Amino acid sequence: MLTDPLRNIVVGMPKAELHIHIEGSLEPELIFALAQRNGVSLAYSSVEALRAAYAFTDLQSFLDIYYAGASVLLTEQDFYDMTAAYLARVHADNVRHAEIFFDPQTHTARGVPIETVITGIWRACQEGPISSRLIMCFLRHLSEEEAIATLEDAAPYRDKFIGVGLDSSEVGHPPEKFARVFDRARELGLHLVAHAGEEGPPSYIRNALDVLNVERIDHGVRCLEDQLLVDRLVSEQVPLTVCPLSNIKLRVFDVMGKHNLRALLDAGLVATVNSDDPAYFGGYVNANYLAAFEALDLGVADAKTLARNSFTASFLDPEDKRKYLAEVDAFFASATA
Repeated sequence: MLTDPLRNIVVGMPKAELHIHIEGSLEPELIFALAQRNGVSLAYSSVEALRAAYAFTDLQSFLDIYYAGASVLLTEQDFYDMTAAYLARVHADNVRHAEIFFDPQTHTARGVPIETVITGIWRACQEGPISSRLIMCFLRHLSEEEAIATLEDAAPYRDKFIGVGLDSSEVGHPPEKFARVFDRARELGLHLVAHAGEEGPPSYIRNALDVLNVERIDHGVRCLEDQLLVDRLVSEQVPLTVCPLSNIKLRVFDVMGKHNLRALLDAGLVATVNSDDPAYFGGYVNANYLAAFEALDLGVADAKTLARNSFTASFLDPEDKRKYLAEVDAFFASATA
């Protein structure tokens, strides 16, 4: 039972978001506005018809409509407007820091220059109300050669992103497929993360660690199927960026009451709560917290752990981490006094 005091704590506590695909924050209303601005025709007659199509059966059925929505993004201003809308929205959720994924290949394949993509998103981050950093993701259903070309094309804008990631269709595209491009990214001093263990097996998590040498696992909920892997993740304190509403929407779990977030925390894993693609999955970060806390009987201690994890798992520098962690501690000292 989510009491009003606990709800207020979850909503009000300072937090970071570490798993957000910026294209997945594109609300239907903005999709239609950008389509009109750019003269792009959509397959849906209205905002309501588009939103009604958000009934996904798996990851691929979501990706199909996700890429269709991204087709309206053509100019630097489009990418700026999308990012600015996200930052304003999560500022209202008391997010202090966001590490934002973007997928340049989704756009360069349509003829949009990579400079347009990166500059538009980055400029909104510079002018936004919260701290934010960018992580460039490679689409795993495409070839490693295409990922390498994307990394090289992005090299002139290296100062505008802090890391690389791996997303899109997981099953059939194991992490080791991208060993060379992650080696190259590491040589460039970039942080490394990868989606693993969402629909894919625990072995994908292990290979992301061993072959790609990632610092953080995105999703990772299937790790509990492999106790040795759990022991390693706990020992090495490898963070997991868990996305509860996404997991329900894409049928990783049937209902929130069956989600394993509580089990992840009980195992000592560095789990965090994030929204993934909030426009498509039914809620921004606070909605994810509230849905999980309502269904999983989580309490104040869990809220504090998750808030602290969100900052310790971030790529903020040590001084900024200490600042935000002190803010979390002060918030809970006041809230529970």
